Amino acid sequence: MDGAQSGDNEEYGPFGRPLFNDPKAKALSRVGTIDVGSNSVRLVVFDGAARSPAYFYNEKIMAGLGADMRETGRLSVEGRARALSALKRFSLLCKGMNVSPMTAVATAAVRDAEDGPEFCEEVARETGINLWVASGTEEARLSAQGVFLGWPEAQGLMCDIGGSSMELAEVGDGVVGKRVTSELGPLKLMGMKGGHKVRKAVIDATITDLRDDMPRDYKTIYLVGGSWRALARLDMERRGYPLKVLHEYRMTSKSVLQTVKWIRGKSVDELRAITGNSEARMRLVPIAAQVLKSLIQRFKPEALATSSYGIREGLLYEQMPFELKRRDPLIEACRWDEAKNARIPGFGRQLHKFLAPIFGKVPHERARLIRAACLLHDVSWRAHPDYRAEVCFDNATRANLGGLDHAGRIFLGVALLHRYKNSRDGTRFDDLFGLLPPKDLKRAEILGKAMRFGAMFSVERPELMGELKWQPKKRVLTFELHPETKGLFGEVAQARLNSLAASLEADIVVK
Repeated sequence: MDGAQSGDNEEYGPFGRPLFNDPKAKALSRVGTIDVGSNSVRLVVFDGAARSPAYFYNEKIMAGLGADMRETGRLSVEGRARALSALKRFSLLCKGMNVSPMTAVATAAVRDAEDGPEFCEEVARETGINLWVASGTEEARLSAQGVFLGWPEAQGLMCDIGGSSMELAEVGDGVVGKRVTSELGPLKLMGMKGGHKVRKAVIDATITDLRDDMPRDYKTIYLVGGSWRALARLDMERRGYPLKVLHEYRMTSKSVLQTVKWIRGKSVDELRAITGNSEARMRLVPIAAQVLKSLIQRFKPEALATSSYGIREGLLYEQMPFELKRRDPLIEACRWDEAKNARIPGFGRQLHKFLAPIFGKVPHERARLIRAACLLHDVSWRAHPDYRAEVCFDNATRANLGGLDHAGRIFLGVALLHRYKNSRDGTRFDDLFGLLPPKDLKRAEILGKAMRFGAMFSVERPELMGELKWQPKKRVLTFELHPETKGLFGEVAQARLNSLAASLEADIVVK
């Protein structure tokens, strides 16, 4: 995944030297994207040239540009005025934030409307923003690239639903494959004459055609778009799922179909009260649910993964240099956090080397989490000592991190919690611990206690930290001290080593 070439890559391991200080990466340190959709108009400004950049600014207006398209073939008069007002504001905001480059894209409503070209000319004249009107297949490609920003190893089918269209794209091996577009946007379907039965017939016929165009088996469908995210949030609430993070929230087909049925018995106001979404968004959800039901019935995926990344993130991904695209978003984000916030930037890598003998050869996914935890082990040091463990857990489980599923978030959170606290009893996270299998919960605890011990040896010469040796069959943990640093092994260090050994169910030998 990491293809960087540098003289000390071997020292940095399989992830290579960090790239966020590279001039090509720095050029992306403040990038703005504007997405003019059929339902919403949004500005996102990304900050930080790490592979998983932060959202410096994010504002959305539910303009409803495509609200009258079915009846008039033109953009909504009210929606057009609201969109133009929002774009004037966004233009001034970007100037004030010194955003460069800035890219603006318009999708289905503007490309299909009779007055779409006229609207683009008005926007350019009034705001200085040049709207690029994306075709349906280009929209699919950009949204699929947004999926790759969060999941470099994504394999399956991307499905992006907007107000006036729905796009599909094959994703795999870092490449966007075949793409198709359709008119299955809930804003467009809402105005259809004939009611539920006619709408259902149109949805089913269209998805049957889409299935014929995309005949492969897709184990995972990546869901992009506000209506899908609102549906996922409702699925969480119906199930009583405790981690309210939409990105990488996974659902089974069975669960989604149960949620679709559950939604039918509730009013828009009831659904809004559950999720907090706007009325403009929530009134589209029952129609989007019909589309998703038909999609599941014909494509039969094993899992549906919710993506918070879409066309805007795809526009950012488009501008990344190739070597940055290939990086692991989780590791790059953790490196960025350590460089900005740790007391001793760079020590996380030395800590990882020090602890490596305890973990030996582990699967790639766990190796990433171990490395990420070591990089993050000290970034929350400014928090109040009484709450530092909880802050660490919250940061890991709820942070805007790509390349991290929900189980990974809990693993990372538990490890960082134990970096500062021996026991997790009595915390407010008991309902979240259940999302991780008991074996992985124990592994995270061991990692946290190992970091808690290793942090006692943050000397300027890392080679003098001492050496850990782990004999799993004999259940013996050996710590060999260097003569120059024996004085570092005091009572507190001994207590932390004892705690680590207890979690490993091991005897201790200190030399």
